[in-house]
Amino acid sequence: MKIYSDFAGRRTRQIIGDVLALAAIALWVWFGVTVFTLVNGLAVFGVQMEDAGVGFEQTMAEVGENLGGVPLIGPGIRVPFDGASAAGGTLAEAGQAQQDAVLQLALTLGIGTAVLPVLMILIVWLVPRILFIRRAGRAKAVVQADAGMDLLALRALTTQKLSAITSIDADALGAWRRGEPDVVRRLAQLELRASGVRLKEG
Repeated sequence: MKIYSDFAGRRTRQIIGDVLALAAIALWVWFGVTVFTLVNGLAVFGVQMEDAGVGFEQTMAEVGENLGGVPLIGPGIRVPFDGASAAGGTLAEAGQAQQDAVLQLALTLGIGTAVLPVLMILIVWLVPRILFIRRAGRAKAVVQADAGMDLLALRALTTQKLSAITSIDADALGAWRRGEPDVVRRLAQLELRASGVRLKEG
């Protein structure tokens, strides 16, 4: 697998692009985590509400239980404290619900903040890199084949700019048909260069 071009200029651009893309991905992931942390911090109010509800519920339950033991009047006095204890439980449930809602919001915003930019970076950066790696790999494989140079020269005739082809030979197609070694080699080099592969001499 060939990751980078054999040619210094293009290889430098690829390395810089990779570094910048990875740095941008890391930055957006960090930003998403930061958004999640900040929003999830709002759950502290729900925690306080839940703690207050649980504390109030337990206190009222204890008071009601203690007063409920008083002879004759105990059962009657206990009723309002039991009701207050139930209200404390409702408050605790509301606090838990607020925490759940904040967590869901934090996850949605955090992931949403990071995922879309990262996807865009992957499309703009990773897809061309994968295409380059595949093209360079195929080009290297063709070079090693028996008819590799002819195939590369033919591909150059069909894919490269006309000005680049005619700079090699005004009748490049005819020269390729005649199998002129120098023209075939230069056409193959043209295609290989576009693929990021340097043709070894010899």
